[in-house]
Amino acid sequence: MSAVVQNYAMGQWVPGSGTESQILDAVTGEPIFTAYSGGLDFEAMMHWARRTGNPALRKMTFQQRGLMLKKLAFHLLEHKEEFYTLSYRTGATRADSWVDIEGGIGNLFAYASLRRKFPDKPFDVEDEPIGLSKGGTFMGHHILVPKEGVAIHINAYNFPVWGMLEKIAVNLLAGMPAIVKPAPITAFLTEAVVRRIIESNILPEGALQLVTGTGEGILDHVTFQDVVTFTGSAATGRKLKAHPRLIQEAVPFTMEADSLNSSVLGEDAVPGTPEFDLFIKEIRKEITSKAGQKCTAIRRALVPEKLLEDVQIALGRELAKTAIGNPQAEGVRMGSLVGREQLQKLRGQLTELARQTPIIYGDMDRVELIGADAEKGAFISPIVMLNQDPFRCTDTHEVEAFGPVATLMPYKTLEEAIEITKMGKGSLVSSIATFDAQIAQEFAMGAATHHGRILVLNRECAKESTGHGSPMPMLIHGGPGRAGGGEEMGGKRGVKHFMQRVAIQGSPSMVTAITGVYQKGARQIEHDKHPFQKYFEELEIGETYTTHRHTVTEADIANFANVSGDHFYAHVDATSLEGTLFEGRVAHGYYILSKAAGMFVHPKKGPVLLNYGLEECRFTKPVYPGMTIGVQLSCKEKVSQEKRSEDDVAKGIVKWLVDVTDETGETVAIATILTMVKMKNQG
Repeated sequence: MSAVVQNYAMGQWVPGSGTESQILDAVTGEPIFTAYSGGLDFEAMMHWARRTGNPALRKMTFQQRGLMLKKLAFHLLEHKEEFYTLSYRTGATRADSWVDIEGGIGNLFAYASLRRKFPDKPFDVEDEPIGLSKGGTFMGHHILVPKEGVAIHINAYNFPVWGMLEKIAVNLLAGMPAIVKPAPITAFLTEAVVRRIIESNILPEGALQLVTGTGEGILDHVTFQDVVTFTGSAATGRKLKAHPRLIQEAVPFTMEADSLNSSVLGEDAVPGTPEFDLFIKEIRKEITSKAGQKCTAIRRALVPEKLLEDVQIALGRELAKTAIGNPQAEGVRMGSLVGREQLQKLRGQLTELARQTPIIYGDMDRVELIGADAEKGAFISPIVMLNQDPFRCTDTHEVEAFGPVATLMPYKTLEEAIEITKMGKGSLVSSIATFDAQIAQEFAMGAATHHGRILVLNRECAKESTGHGSPMPMLIHGGPGRAGGGEEMGGKRGVKHFMQRVAIQGSPSMVTAITGVYQKGARQIEHDKHPFQKYFEELEIGETYTTHRHTVTEADIANFANVSGDHFYAHVDATSLEGTLFEGRVAHGYYILSKAAGMFVHPKKGPVLLNYGLEECRFTKPVYPGMTIGVQLSCKEKVSQEKRSEDDVAKGIVKWLVDVTDETGETVAIATILTMVKMKNQG
């Protein structure tokens, strides 16, 4: 008897109820799991996530959430072989599964490291403060707080691990819990990963729930505080997007849909060039990887019409090297589709496309296999079709055959190639193989409006390029039009999808108190003890040190020019200033900043370990000989750092606002400097 695929709801593993179905091994066709369509109380699950998981995550800082993701990633790596074993039963090869399993875990690592881009707070302070009054007593600032709802992730069948991990990495870092609903046919692999996550106790209670059934009714109880994401077919995505509850509650909905992605061979990439070979290999890889079951796979391959025959021959030669069959058999490079139902659907799509675009490589009904039976498994050979007239035969731009299928089509000019790529009505990705910078620039600018990502592939990046079909955690994954019009991942951009942006208005002191970031003009705190003699914990936001003043001389300017080697005319030649902005020899901006440092730095050894960097430096007013400058050094923000080892020094980064003023009190330079400061508590 096959095992039952279970759900994880409200802290319990439950089998579900309703219609029973069998999940078959994609390679052998044998029953391996039993699944049930429903039996879950989605309203109660969402309430539990909002009342249990959400408060726990919201209280954590970005640093704590990031370290949680890092710990989870290491935990899952310890169990990866277990996941690989199950993944074979979806028809995936080891290489296919690497993208899904270790690629998904890699997303956890990537978002764990992103914690350093956020403050050591539960919320984010965004961009620059905005002055709203002439006198500086009224201002505004944007902050982002985690939403008080739950993220509902509805995922496709092709990446049961990556599809979940790439999404929850983002919402967990943002501070929101998730309910994940993978496609039932491969949910057994998602379930195995979730079991390892839950048993680790790394996530707080209520942070993650799993629905392995059809999920019918899952959107009936969402509210405006929730976020819904969908990955899958454009047709299904459009139905979900029109759900009355989403419209009524104005629920954010992110859709990433399968699209008719394209790849272009540049006119310069003739046979014999590295770019021609790279193009052929990339097309072959995207046809055979995951048996073509990728939302980013190349469906349309555009080549200069004079090179069409060369490409056809070269691609056929490459595909002929691809051994197909049981993904565990030695030498096999392409496995099966996820199931025979998908195989029948694909054959129907191919039959429809073949009315206009004949098959020039492969056979939808016959395939030679290693270690497998074509009558039992969901196997099909790689298929290449030919569209001789892409402007007239438009089925290629409308019908997506979701499998190991691509269509070749010729173009006359680059402008025509760009227009053909746009006929897909919006794609996740397009690529071009070229070594000509002008071709690359023209293509990127021309095609950008219709694509979420554009890859330029050539000999310079080939060894390290992740390829056409691989979205990266710190870049957006999504696209306009048919591709869904949404964005996933994208580094900080993705995290903000799960947070509410709020404009805070008030006096600088009130905005400082709310944000935990010192705002210029806010009340300052002054103590007798120099701030550089204080430990990280002892420093207060707004604590300010006012320096002595210094009158700038011509000798200062001349000496700095000699020391720095900066002999720019405005600093050293008073006779060359006619027609310039300057009234006389002007002090170097970096002299002003260097002098300011000399004025505010405390010379004695103390908790300050080192100067960590400089941000947001501006020189706002010329300083001439005879002008007198002074500095106000204010503690702007504090970010603690985790210890790298038990022997590491406990420390944090302190951001200081350096405001350099002249004798009139007007700012002449302003910057944020960073120091690494030792903590008093070394535990």
